[in-house]
Amino acid sequence: MRTAIMILGTLVVAIGHGAVAAETAATSPATPAAPPAGVSTPRASAGRRLFLDVHDLGAGKVNLKAVAGAHQRDLATEAKHGVAFKAYWVDEKMGKIYCLAEAPSRESINDVHKEAHGLMASRIMEVTADNMSWAPTPGAKLYLDVHHLGAGKVTAKAVAAAHQKDLAVGPKHDVKYINYWVDEQNGTIMCLAEAPSAEAAVAVHKEAHGLVADSIEEVSEGR
Repeated sequence: MRTAIMILGTLVVAIGHGAVAAETAATSPATPAAPPAGVSTPRASAGRRLFLDVHDLGAGKVNLKAVAGAHQRDLATEAKHGVAFKAYWVDEKMGKIYCLAEAPSRESINDVHKEAHGLMASRIMEVTADNMSWAPTPGAKLYLDVHHLGAGKVTAKAVAAAHQKDLAVGPKHDVKYINYWVDEQNGTIMCLAEAPSAEAAVAVHKEAHGLVADSIEEVSEGR
């Protein structure tokens, strides 16, 4: 049994990265306006849907090397289930992993994880993305924040408009928002940004539109 636990621990450490620091808005945020003309929300490739899954393994139970190894197992197994993993983020401090994948269904993603290494996601969200070609700057600190606004309170178009405001305000705080993902069904938004600190990233949201994230994590990205 001890051997099994050790194997699980190693695998557990293999899927994404982020450092959690809760930050909740003190007042009710304003609803973002409709997006400007021409703003689009890319979806997955034809025949596939886009999903972002979450593995919450606990503090001290994740490391980048192990997650990278598990990710390689996912890549070796994904084609069998019609899945294409695009990226992952790891929070070693809090033991959280996020995986972005194109897939025919939620079940197909966990089928890959189960066959590849046994680490099933605790939550899988169907999302739309701002873009599918983001590229973090080497050496820059990367942060992933999460907004839980509630079912029926989020639309991809409104988030696109709020994102444009983030892009306008970001340089003032030396922050660059490079992507975001929207789960309209559950009212969840996740934003990826390069920033000197979590506080700087939060300041941009606060000044741009008032939609402050419920949590923000420093993460490492893998492909």
